[in-house]
Amino acid sequence: MSAHLLLSLTASSAWADVVAEREVFRELGTFGVVAFYVLAAATVGAFCWGCLRQVRKYRRGRPADRLTPLRPRLLSAMREIGSHVGIGRGDRYIGIAHALVFRSFAVLLIGTAIVALDEDGIQLVFGPDAKLLVGWVYLVFSALMDLAGLALVVGLVMMIVRRARFELPKLDYTRVDRPADTYDRSSYRRGDNVFVWLLLFIAVTGFAIEAARIGADMPDHEVWSFAGYALAGLGGDFVSSDGFFLGAWWIHVFAVFGFLGYLPSSKAMHMVTDVLSLASRDQVAAIALPPVVDEADPGITRMEDFSWRQLLSFDACTKCGRCHEVCPARTTGAPLSPRDVILDLREHSNRTFGVAEILGFSREPTDGPIAGSTVTADTLWSCTTCRHCVEICPVGVEHVVDIVQLRRSLVSQGEVADSLQDALRALDEKGNSFGESGRKRSAWSKPLGRKIPDATRKPVDVLWFVGDYASFNGSCVDGTRAFAEVLTTAGVDFGLLHRKEKSAGNDARRVGEEGLFEALATENIATLQGCEFQRIVTTDPHTFNTLKNEYPAFGGEFEVVHYATLLLELIRAGRVELPSASGSKATYHDPCYLGRYNGIYDEPREVLRACGVEVVEMPRNREDSFCCGAGGGRIWIPDPDSQTERPSENRIDEAVALGVDTFVVACPKDMTLFTDAVKTSGNEGRIVVRDLVELVAEAMSQDPQETDHG
Repeated sequence: MSAHLLLSLTASSAWADVVAEREVFRELGTFGVVAFYVLAAATVGAFCWGCLRQVRKYRRGRPADRLTPLRPRLLSAMREIGSHVGIGRGDRYIGIAHALVFRSFAVLLIGTAIVALDEDGIQLVFGPDAKLLVGWVYLVFSALMDLAGLALVVGLVMMIVRRARFELPKLDYTRVDRPADTYDRSSYRRGDNVFVWLLLFIAVTGFAIEAARIGADMPDHEVWSFAGYALAGLGGDFVSSDGFFLGAWWIHVFAVFGFLGYLPSSKAMHMVTDVLSLASRDQVAAIALPPVVDEADPGITRMEDFSWRQLLSFDACTKCGRCHEVCPARTTGAPLSPRDVILDLREHSNRTFGVAEILGFSREPTDGPIAGSTVTADTLWSCTTCRHCVEICPVGVEHVVDIVQLRRSLVSQGEVADSLQDALRALDEKGNSFGESGRKRSAWSKPLGRKIPDATRKPVDVLWFVGDYASFNGSCVDGTRAFAEVLTTAGVDFGLLHRKEKSAGNDARRVGEEGLFEALATENIATLQGCEFQRIVTTDPHTFNTLKNEYPAFGGEFEVVHYATLLLELIRAGRVELPSASGSKATYHDPCYLGRYNGIYDEPREVLRACGVEVVEMPRNREDSFCCGAGGGRIWIPDPDSQTERPSENRIDEAVALGVDTFVVACPKDMTLFTDAVKTSGNEGRIVVRDLVELVAEAMSQDPQETDHG
């Protein structure tokens, strides 16, 4: 429908005789109107200047091609924000509150633009008498604006009550890495309060203006503005007076203009930065770490070493505390909160680039390098790289990538624990973190009584990349031998690299030793490319992730599967025969590098069910699974002094509470840590840790008649 036709329809409507045009500047006079436009121009200028300063800050960061292609990225970000799937995950209350605020704010913003267009724009094109907001259009518009205004008020009140009354740990700004008397977080709380209360004040004064405008003569058709109409009736002569209207109008205008001017230097800026942060998000953030262009690059040492996207993501953080709440390090007393790391980096970037954040951060100076000073070494080494913070963040902050890059600078400075240094030295010299000779890599297979084929010498269908812990750790080799037996029984043509296999390098890379990782990757890729096989299988999720997602950037593109996937294939194909039922119950732990990193949740559970095992889920499962604490090289690093329990102990306690006696894992490092945690948590005799494939091998060896008859 053309604009001319729409205007003619609204003007000729039966309502046009009774509905006057909307009086935007009622009782203001010429001086008031001029003053309004002068203030509006000044506010727009202040807003643009504030945004420009932020953009100039981001431009100080390194280049990053994160907005190509632009249009689909922006549309995807807007859909995600509009759907509120990420914001409401795990917290339905805030999902509803934020949806009310966001969607109603968007409607009111569009409505304000329409009013401005109706007042100052349409006449320039269609003549001085042209109006859009008359007749039925005005009535429907008024009802929608009142509905949006009420929704905004309800959502804001819900947020205020949540912060004031719920006492949620994720909203507690108490630091986990510093004594209480060494920092001041009051500015954060002030910033939060100013943001939400100012929006509420704007909404309430908006209704006050509407009530005053309607109360002047109470026309019947204004019942469509139901909220304003009701307030006008309740307020009587006081609300309908010209003085009340003018006071409310100017107070509302100053509040709106103040909010717009305040926005670029406040928490409110997340309304802009969140869209860009989500649009520029790396969908495989932390899954495949960005390659280093220069091997001599020491990592992040200055704020300028961060990319523009990282600097923007620091501002996008809304301090919602979701990452703080799920972090396994923070939960068990380690000095790490992913939220605090990002806020520290935001504060440091603002100090470095001279950008003031009004009521938003403490202005205490920080001396020394970023890694080790702004963010302490203990904080950085506490990260397990479980990726829960990245996955749960509703605005696309990539905490793990930031932490790993800062770790690289610690490695270059030599701030590395002795045990970690020993592991890295062993990786460099022997190709495995245990410091064992490559000749011993297949020693676990000797009890099998037969030699497993060497894939470097003969073609195989499946090449098994065993990994360090599955090869050398005593608590893991039973599961490794069980997998070999299952593959043999199923008639799988498989082989090993034997002494030619080196660590895949996942943990070396995530502790910040990029050069060592690249050396390991290059050697492994050369070895693999010299073999003939259809695909690679591994029992180690860390190895699986690196082979599958990181080796392609170095020229190593192979089909890689985790052993849970291969086991399920063999079961479905009838090559692994299992009894119909065992009647046992067990719980299953989702490894971070298998679940959150690669989305493999169902396959291990289906394998267990095929074995006749009833899977009893822990409260934290699938994408919300709690980390064992081994990832990111933590298995080589001593526990921090502040840690009250190990993540693996926390997890075992959770499993024991279910009343099951078997804890099933699908990762050699899980087997190592959880077996130890059963002892250190005092749960020996109450629960036993089993590898997934051990249950498969056990089920295969059962007599079906014994199974049927118990």
